[in-house]
Amino acid sequence: MQKGMLWFDNDPKTPLTVKVEQAARYYRRKYGRFPTLCLVHPTMLTDGQKNRLAVTLNPGHRIAIRPYRPILPNHLWIGVDEEKRSRRIASKTQQPHRPSPQHAA
Repeated sequence: MQKGMLWFDNDPKTPLTVKVEQAARYYRRKYGRFPTLCLVHPTMLTDGQKNRLAVTLNPGHRIAIRPYRPILPNHLWIGVDEEKRSRRIASKTQQPHRPSPQHAA
């Protein structure tokens, strides 16, 4: 993710998934699109959450939560995963090659 929105929440009583949901809803209102990725400091995740935590806002809008050491604790960096988006766009634009019809002379 090259661009995103930084969100701060240091309330120890609020679960991380709720914090991500709140940040994602604000991101959606502000930027008009759903985020797909949220990067957090590794200490914000338990060992079991390190590689498989995600939040689903609405059907079809899933936000992956991944550890990223440069993010400060209690901060969320939320935005769109460009790699995933690029792969999705590329798969939609690639169509099978069809030979052009030859015209009889």
